[in-house]
Amino acid sequence: MQLVKGLMTPAQGLKKHFGFEQFREPQDEIVESIIGGRDTLVIMPTGGGKSLCYQLPALMLPGVTLVISPLIALMKDQVDALNARGIAAAMINSSQSWDEQRACLDDLRRGELKLVYVAPERFRAQSFIDSLKGVKISLFAVDEAHCISQWGHDFRPDYQRLGEALEKIGHPCCAAFTATATPEVREDIANNLKLRQPATFVSGFGRDNLSFAIKQIDKRKDKIKRIRQLIENNGVGIIYCARRKSVEEVSTYLREEFVQHVIYHGGMTPSERDAAQDRFVRGEVPIAVATNAFGMGIDRSDIRFVAHYEMPGSVEAYYQEAGRAGRDGKPAYCEMLFCYADKTTQEFFIEGANPPLSLIHSIHSVLQRNVNENNEAFLTIEEICEALPGKVNGMAVSSAISQLRRCGAIERFDVPGSRLRGTRVLKRVRLASELGLDARGLLIKRQRDEDKLRRLIQFAYAKSCRQQWILEYFEDADAAECGQCDRCRHRPGNVGPVDEDKALVVQKALSGVARMSVRRSRHHWEARYGRDRIIKCLTGSQAKVIVDPGLDKLSTHGILKEHGTEFVGKLLNELENSGYLTVTEGDYPLLELTDSGSKVMFGELRPKLVWPETDDAITQAAEPDDALYEQLVKLRNDMRRKRGNPPAYTIFPNTVLQQMAALKPANAEEAMSIKGIGPQKARSILPPFLELINASAAQTAST
Repeated sequence: MQLVKGLMTPAQGLKKHFGFEQFREPQDEIVESIIGGRDTLVIMPTGGGKSLCYQLPALMLPGVTLVISPLIALMKDQVDALNARGIAAAMINSSQSWDEQRACLDDLRRGELKLVYVAPERFRAQSFIDSLKGVKISLFAVDEAHCISQWGHDFRPDYQRLGEALEKIGHPCCAAFTATATPEVREDIANNLKLRQPATFVSGFGRDNLSFAIKQIDKRKDKIKRIRQLIENNGVGIIYCARRKSVEEVSTYLREEFVQHVIYHGGMTPSERDAAQDRFVRGEVPIAVATNAFGMGIDRSDIRFVAHYEMPGSVEAYYQEAGRAGRDGKPAYCEMLFCYADKTTQEFFIEGANPPLSLIHSIHSVLQRNVNENNEAFLTIEEICEALPGKVNGMAVSSAISQLRRCGAIERFDVPGSRLRGTRVLKRVRLASELGLDARGLLIKRQRDEDKLRRLIQFAYAKSCRQQWILEYFEDADAAECGQCDRCRHRPGNVGPVDEDKALVVQKALSGVARMSVRRSRHHWEARYGRDRIIKCLTGSQAKVIVDPGLDKLSTHGILKEHGTEFVGKLLNELENSGYLTVTEGDYPLLELTDSGSKVMFGELRPKLVWPETDDAITQAAEPDDALYEQLVKLRNDMRRKRGNPPAYTIFPNTVLQQMAALKPANAEEAMSIKGIGPQKARSILPPFLELINASAAQTAST
């Protein structure tokens, strides 16, 4: 791609336009990729400098850069900041009059603008796409790109038109940016935008200056009290709520306490939300109370805390919202006030975002029955709800309309002089199957949303490092403990990777939990039993609670018998502390395998934990005789071959052979003092090993 003639280098442009002496890693590589005309996908944490990665290329390329952004208030902040730097930038969105939008388009066609921020809904209209014909578009930058993916935490249907819009305007270089995206979401972004062999940059998700904590608080009065403490301790902050009612509840308390603040939720008009955000961003008030369902796009560097008054719906949403703290690089605090009962709010949202096929068909039938001679219906969401049997979630109706539009059954259009949107029925059907919807896909989407909530709850109960847990969620397997979250501050011992033999013991323990669970998907296991029964099964108990349900027939029954109940109990505790097991909430506490635990069990992730201490002093004995140890291993391998190559640990694990090589037992009685050698193995497996040990001892004595 050709640069603007005579333009300075990226480093010079960085200094001139933004006042920075050098790039943050990997901004320079991203800028070079975009300037080189390569489609680019960037996953960079909040505060990492994503905006500069498309703003600087926009100034270095000919023509204009279109920036797709979902938040009008954020657009305005960015445009105002660019204009203040003398950069020609503007925006086009629904908050403007048609005359204002037309004036911007005129400037765009005349080549007087370098960056134009566009709301995704503008691409609903073919007339808008037509207005871009003849405009030299060098870069199509998609901010908050996770909104494209239906597997993301903040899916926006309007974003899914962007791939089609890109094709219609000639598919210029496309760069997509987001702060949080799992590998699955990244793939969805690339596919939807039809990115061509994109350069992908995933900078570290870790935020070293953030300290994370979760407090389990059941009573709302205690939550309010804690909010007051957070404000007193930290000053400037954002309080995220899951419900509009909660925003009002917190706001009422803050007013009574004479705490200056603004509120932000979907029940306010766009101008009211914009005004509230402007006041907070400009520093006029120290506190913002907002619904996490809408997000704020806050760009204020001195936010010292982010509190979640109620749980969000996913780890992605939590981390993105918490990440708005400490953008100046100074220490900041992030705390979730967790109450298990609050999950009903998120379950309501999941219900609203995932209407079943039967409801979608019913809504289509209501629209069919209420069209005029032009096949147009003019019904509000409330009127559609009233026309349906039973109590219907209004969110589900809106989601169903989006599904019908995407499958081509209807189209939506603006009604001149009204905020009401009309619906044109394009496909008349009798059966749900005739709509052309992907019923299986709808079910999978709901299951994944439910899984995201389940993972968020696992995160809340996990006893391992908070930041490490989050980073491993985003598949950063080498993430280290942060040392400053609530778990790290109160956790004794040294956490670290375990050796091969200990990893095998961990896998056995996790396999035992899995065998006593119900498998829902590759890494999702639904708990059925509590800790005590799992310990009994792993150690080979023949108690009634094990035998009656047939748990003694499991392949993992007694798999850790040689280690004893004390050790197994401590091991399960440490596996819970490390986030590989979690205790489910409900009538009875059950022990459940987490996704990370499942990956450890399958050998996809190396376990890191504090190895349990035991009262057994054998492991502190003399160093093993290396030569003897090698002979013992060879003997074990010979026995394995004769037995059809079973796993080595079924004969003796390495730890037992090492203790034999150290203690050199002369008989079965001495050998059984080693943990892992019981009466049965002493009779059936031990004799050849004792012969080898005694022969070695005799040879040593003779020399």
